[in-house]
Amino acid sequence: MRTLSYLFIGIFFGIVMFKSEAASWFRIYEMFKFESFHMYGIMGSALVIGIVMVQWIKRFHIRSFYGEEIVFFPKDKGIRRYLFGGIFFGLGWALSGACPGPMFTLVGAGYVPILVVVLAALLGTYVYGALKDHLPH
Repeated sequence: MRTLSYLFIGIFFGIVMFKSEAASWFRIYEMFKFESFHMYGIMGSALVIGIVMVQWIKRFHIRSFYGEEIVFFPKDKGIRRYLFGGIFFGLGWALSGACPGPMFTLVGAGYVPILVVVLAALLGTYVYGALKDHLPH
């Protein structure tokens, strides 16, 4: 039952992504050229909602839908890993026109060429997982 609820939430998320044009290559292209506020508005509102919700969960000790405690782990203070991660993420996003959420949305919408991007992302994730213990912190 849990998996089924995740599936429906994912489908709903994909529909919202597609209908809001957050998965549109043209909207992403406009954003990187600073020609449109559309994507910045979507990301900015998601950021504000995320900050508010995390603070609400922490303050009122909200539990998950299944009654489990939501645990927040401390973050590393180093900037190097976030800098390199952001550069790789941004380059992949700019070259492919899609970040992870829209990648799967585009697959669901029937854009077959995006499967190359999905496979490359999975390969990159696998390589990182294999090498992460050998990378400097």
